[in-house]
Amino acid sequence: MVIFDCNGVLVDSEPIAHAVLADAFARVGISLSAEAVANRFHGRRPADVFAAVEGVTGKTLPAAFAAEVSAETMRRFRRELRPVPHVAHALTWLRGPKAVASSSPLDRIRAGLEAAGLMRYFGSRLFSASDVAKGKPAPDLFRYAAIRLGVDAASCIVIEDSVPGVAAAVAAGMTAIGFVGGNATPGRLANELIEAGARSVIADMRALKTAVADIRGW
Repeated sequence: MVIFDCNGVLVDSEPIAHAVLADAFARVGISLSAEAVANRFHGRRPADVFAAVEGVTGKTLPAAFAAEVSAETMRRFRRELRPVPHVAHALTWLRGPKAVASSSPLDRIRAGLEAAGLMRYFGSRLFSASDVAKGKPAPDLFRYAAIRLGVDAASCIVIEDSVPGVAAAVAAGMTAIGFVGGNATPGRLANELIEAGARSVIADMRALKTAVADIRGW
């Protein structure tokens, strides 16, 4: 089973999501640029990001903050979102069932995949960190996905673009492939993903075939 992260791996959503968050924080008097959001919270689920910001700033976010961020993010996804270059090629080549395990809420995962035209590759095999006790880098999400899919964690290959995501996959007993194709500093991120435990790193989805074949010994 090949399990994909969603944001930054399947869909080019990170710039949109980070900009929405930065704008939302600014409206409540918290100064965090989109770049700062990306650097500090890449790969983390929204609830953990909000809790971390509240802890650092000492401010309590408005009750409607999460819902407003979600609504604006999905509005922009439907209007602007595109698939990661060549990801449809990679998904077409990978025969058999594939799954998504993302830090995003399930409705945002679906909205992103639908906007990018990728839902047909995954069906109902979508898993959100909102459904587990701890988000990435904890292994909960990937273990949950393996149980729901009825597969052995050791047989799973995970495609991730964040250090928390790779760490979570490795902690769950899965093999991780890092993806840096959507990052502004791919060389630095590649080193960080390898240090976190990624078996290999690719910068172009057309290289996924070779990376998966190497792991499976084809």
